[in-house]
Amino acid sequence: MTEFSLSLNEDQTTVRDWIHGFALNVMRPVAQEWDEREETPWPVIEEAAKVGIYSLDFFANAMADPTGMTMVLVLEELSWGDAGLCMAIMGSTLAMAAIMANGTPEQVGEWIPACFGSPGDVKVAAFGVSEPDAGSDVSSLRTRAVYHEATDEWVLNGTKTWITNGGIADVHVVVASVDPALGSRGQASFVIPEGTPGLRMGQKFKKMGIRASHTAEVVLEDCRIPGRCLLGGKDRLDERLSHAREGVKTSGQAAMATFEATRPFVGAQAVGIARAAYEYALDYAKERRQFDRAIIENQAIAFKLSDMKTRTDAARLLVWRAAWMAATRQPFLNGEGSQSKLFASETAVHVTEEAIQILGGYGYVRDYPVERWHRDSKIYTIFEGTSEIQRLVIARAISGVRIR
Repeated sequence: MTEFSLSLNEDQTTVRDWIHGFALNVMRPVAQEWDEREETPWPVIEEAAKVGIYSLDFFANAMADPTGMTMVLVLEELSWGDAGLCMAIMGSTLAMAAIMANGTPEQVGEWIPACFGSPGDVKVAAFGVSEPDAGSDVSSLRTRAVYHEATDEWVLNGTKTWITNGGIADVHVVVASVDPALGSRGQASFVIPEGTPGLRMGQKFKKMGIRASHTAEVVLEDCRIPGRCLLGGKDRLDERLSHAREGVKTSGQAAMATFEATRPFVGAQAVGIARAAYEYALDYAKERRQFDRAIIENQAIAFKLSDMKTRTDAARLLVWRAAWMAATRQPFLNGEGSQSKLFASETAVHVTEEAIQILGGYGYVRDYPVERWHRDSKIYTIFEGTSEIQRLVIARAISGVRIR
């Protein structure tokens, strides 16, 4: 087993510093522009592809780190640069994680490269679970997939919502019900290739934060895909459904296999936002003078910064522990993945709000970045499992009781 260590090795330090340079020199100078434009920042994604960040090789190598540290280091730095731009760069990895978690080796080899494309011809991917009437309760999905044996095709109908890259993606991965009577155990994941008839973008959402990341509905109307686009294959699905009907315990929800693997990653992004706000507020407090002294000389300000730093570092430690546990296949017996996401996301909201308070009126205007960071932070308590859902996961883990 890989031992847990708080000392980063040379490779990890090199990658972290490289990503920090990209965040500082490429992302931060244009972050406010793309936030106001509320458009997909293709030039930033293209630049990330050109330098080797937005690529299958980079993400595969980062996720292959046996300590689990590299990916969370990357995400913290990118989110420190800007959370919206980070999501635009990282959005495709959700589909990648879904394919990795549910696909056959052949499907992994075919579809994951298609999620990224190549420099000069970048592609993006989308992962769709949430629906208008099914957010936290993924067991109640209404999107339906019906198999036509004569043509070896699946026909999908339904609407997905809150989908990163939804409708503009070259590869969509969606979770649909194949046997509604089985609830979450009757669901499966499907790849929908670029140009498939029956898939269209619905409403594009105007969001409070992470506005450089495209979020929209995906509407499926008699969307026909080949049988090979069922992740995991028909034989494995039939076996799993048979076990479910017989009451045999199975591996669980198709959607949750993705979320469980990515919660420390979401937490790392929240840590990046919190760190950015803390650092900015600290520098401001040292320079801003009132009553003939720097405002950091006042306990009211200094104590805020002390708490901001402490909570940010504590959140990072929870993220690192969960990432290491996931990489070394340690079971989350106490909901450690959810702990990391819960604490980091709520820390980001708290720290960014405190940063605004420290800057006063300046913190409330768009000339300064802390108001954007605060707007960006809030979504981390909502997507990929709300704070309430994280607490439910943790409570169930520590009690062994089916808490509702």
